[in-house]
Amino acid sequence: MKIPASTPQPSAINAAATPTLDQRFAASYADLRRIAQARLHRSGGAESLDTTSLVNECYLKLRSSNSTIAGERIAFLAYASRTMRSIIVDLIRESLSQRRGGDAEMVTLNTFLVDSTPNPQPEIIDVLALNSALDSLAAAEPRLAQVVELRYFAGLELHEIAELLDCHERTVRRDWEKAKLLLAAILQ
Repeated sequence: MKIPASTPQPSAINAAATPTLDQRFAASYADLRRIAQARLHRSGGAESLDTTSLVNECYLKLRSSNSTIAGERIAFLAYASRTMRSIIVDLIRESLSQRRGGDAEMVTLNTFLVDSTPNPQPEIIDVLALNSALDSLAAAEPRLAQVVELRYFAGLELHEIAELLDCHERTVRRDWEKAKLLLAAILQ
């Protein structure tokens, strides 16, 4: 998972100074479920995951990193949200690769059948396109990508994002508007 350098990241620190991962998950479980539900609703293509499964996968992924999450509750939720995003994108990519046959023998189909069959899950492609556009945005404007991740994916309010990024709420609002315009342009 690629995280912009200016994004608060987990770090190994003195366990006595901050809550453990288990304590953070227990204290933030309702918020994590809300974020997971929003993520799954927006992804459209992750039918094999439910809210609880996504939160559990997030926990396992964070647990396997063997580090304590430093920072405030909002920073923890932002990092967990990015982790959930990567889980969903990985699941969708795996699903698409299986649909494309993987290592199965390729057979040419009659184009009439392909043209007359509607795309069963156009949302999956949208999630992958959004992920690619967000990666492009992060390469050009890392702070704008952070604002999108925190606002759209983590569901944080503008004042919470401003607090996390240590800037004014008006700056976050302008970044959010600019990021929406840039993503729309990239996605077209």
